[in-house]
Formats: sequence, structure tokens, C-alpha cells
Amino acid sequence: MNDLTGLVAVVTGGNGGIGLGMATGIAKAGGSVALWARDTAKSADAVEALTDLGARAIAVSCDVADEDQVAEAMDRTVAELGPLGCLVSNAGTSDRTSVVDLSLETWRQVHAVNLDGAFLTCREAARRFVDQGSGGSIIVVGSTISRFGGAGQAAYASSKTALLGLTRTLAVELARHRVRCNTLIPGWTRTGLSERGYQDERFRQATTARTPVRRWADPAEYGQVAAYLADPSLTFHTGDEVVVDGGYCIF
Repeated sequence: MNDLTGLVAVVTGGNGGIGLGMATGIAKAGGSVALWARDTAKSADAVEALTDLGARAIAVSCDVADEDQVAEAMDRTVAELGPLGCLVSNAGTSDRTSVVDLSLETWRQVHAVNLDGAFLTCREAARRFVDQGSGGSIIVVGSTISRFGGAGQAAYASSKTALLGLTRTLAVELARHRVRCNTLIPGWTRTGLSERGYQDERFRQATTARTPVRRWADPAEYGQVAAYLADPSLTFHTGDEVVVDGGYCIF
């Protein structure tokens, strides 16, 4: 088990799904967690679950696509919990529209959260790490769709693929400041965002058959990998794409 005692982590979109699974792993390892999300009631429940584990946790209302809100959220996080040690850029959205019917408005809405939001939160974290001079970890949550095409997924796929370039650049640029930047690429996981697909029996069977472990993941299964990627003692691990997909990408 990684020891994250004293580490402060921000998890965007951390009040449910993979984000909460990662936040829980960090909390179990001794870290303090700030959950940045827009649904305040859902965030309150998530904070209660983390504090029941004995962790320090707060909920911060934040739209990651809003530059001012991101800066304000970081100010509050640091003021209440202490210097930043890890950012998990997880907040995301999706849309399933054929490219011939995809509006520019919808395209921009998806990119605003998935790509602009990741840029704004990573930039804010990078500024903190550089000013603190303490090093740190940035974990960007991608998707297996960055490896494949997906019908009706033009906006989502392009935004998630762009995150790979962003994270690699951050890894190179921030290495001199002892900041590690890695991408987590999760496989099919049962979350609120993917529940519609899970409930479609044909789709669930097709994706499960393509996954060697023959099932979808539970969000809790990303807890230990989050604690690993957040661990400040792992100073040589950066610029990596950590795939946790039950073997989907290699099958």
C-alpha cells in the first residue's frame, strides 16, 4: 500500500464513478481529498463516505470549463487542506451523435469540459507546484477510445485523444520542477456516464466478449492505481499511459 499521509489531492468530477473510486484509493492511503464537481448534493454524499474512512475531505463547487472557478477552487482547496500534492483531472462528459448530425455547439460543449477543463485544471496545478517548489503529481484520466474509433463519438474521441498530447507535454515541461504527469486509461467501467451502454444487452455482451477478463470494471478498482500514481516517492515515473482495461486494448 502506498503511503500518502500528508498529501493533498484534488479530484475533478470526484463525486462519483471513476473519480470517486480514485479519490477513495487516495483517502485510504492517507491522503486528504478535495472533490471538485458541480452537483453539490452528490458531492456532500461523497465527502461523507470519505470522512467515514477517516480522511480529510471537502467538496468544492467548480465548473472546470470556467477559468475563474478553477482558480477560486484551487485557492479554497489550498486554504483549507494545505499545499497541493496531486491533481486528478477526471471531469468529463460525452455525447453520442453521428458526425453528419453533430453541431458545432455540441462539439464545443464536449471539448469545453474534456479538453479545456483538463487544460485549465492542469495549468492551475502546475502553477501551484512551481510556486511551491515541492514537486507533485498530475493524473489525467483518458479513455480507450484514444486507441480506437467509435461511431457517434467524434467529439468525445477527439477530446480524449488530445489529452495524450497534453499530458506528454506536461511531463516533459514540468519534469525540471519534479512534477510527474501520467495518463490513466480505464476500460469499460460501470458509471453514471456509461450506464446506458451497460443496460443495452447487445452492447454489454459485445464489449464484455472483447474484454479478456469478461466483465466491466467497478470504479473502486481504480483506487490503488490512483494511490500509486499520486505517490510522491515515485520520482522517475512520468509521461506514461497506464492502461487498466481488463485486456481490452490488446485483445
